[in-house]
Amino acid sequence: MARESAIPRFGHKPQVAFFDFACCEGCQLSVLQLEERLLEILEHVDVVTWREAMTEQSSEYDIAFCEGSITTEEDVERIKDIRAEAAVLVTLGSCASTSCHNELKNQWSMDEVLDVVYGDDAGQIHTIASRPISAVVEVDYQTFGCPVSLPEFVKVVSAILTGQSYEPPNEPVCVECKRNDYLCVYEKGEVCLGPVTRCGCDAICTGWGDACQGCRGLMDSANIGAMLKALTREEAHSIMRTVIDRHQLTEGEIAAKLRIYNNWPEFTLEEAETDDD
Repeated sequence: MARESAIPRFGHKPQVAFFDFACCEGCQLSVLQLEERLLEILEHVDVVTWREAMTEQSSEYDIAFCEGSITTEEDVERIKDIRAEAAVLVTLGSCASTSCHNELKNQWSMDEVLDVVYGDDAGQIHTIASRPISAVVEVDYQTFGCPVSLPEFVKVVSAILTGQSYEPPNEPVCVECKRNDYLCVYEKGEVCLGPVTRCGCDAICTGWGDACQGCRGLMDSANIGAMLKALTREEAHSIMRTVIDRHQLTEGEIAAKLRIYNNWPEFTLEEAETDDD
């Protein structure tokens, strides 16, 4: 979340740098898809480092957009150096903000992971348990999504340039489905993670008729226990009965769906043991 002391009003055209850690760099490529809107942003900033878009680099910058999660000791030192230089540090997308898919490996020991992936060459590779950037350094703004939500990226850029804070939304994707008058995916017999997932994407997936896969991570007050019961209980509304009968998910399978984007800290279904109906 934004630190009030770290929201400067720049007296000059701020210099912007993009950095990547463990990721596919899809968030940076998505930002390029802003096209004309990106050109408008570039009227107010100078981009000095962006590997996906330019060959020039600079060790001096005001704003750092960082994509990807921290998975090596070298990453730890590098993000600390970036933090020391940047007046404003922004996590770009879910890998940076929640560690996303990279943290699936944290279910096993690092030795096991290296052995399975690299076999006889495992000794040449060094890794640590994956973690979001905010687990290593303090961040000023966070954006979510896999890839990053472009409307949210634009909001954060605007907030930075005007010296304002930005709080990521903390409501379920269902709220945006309702606002947009989208048909609930459950009515199509599909399992959707929208009821427990942080909104802010304008329900882009459900808008196209697809189920939310939870790429923005769990909202802070997500009722995992209620969702588990809704997908497994014997007595249910006819809509949910259709979903339950079609998919017949076990608790382990539901946990696996939720775990894809939600492994930091270790994800469990302990909340399911509450007495909430």
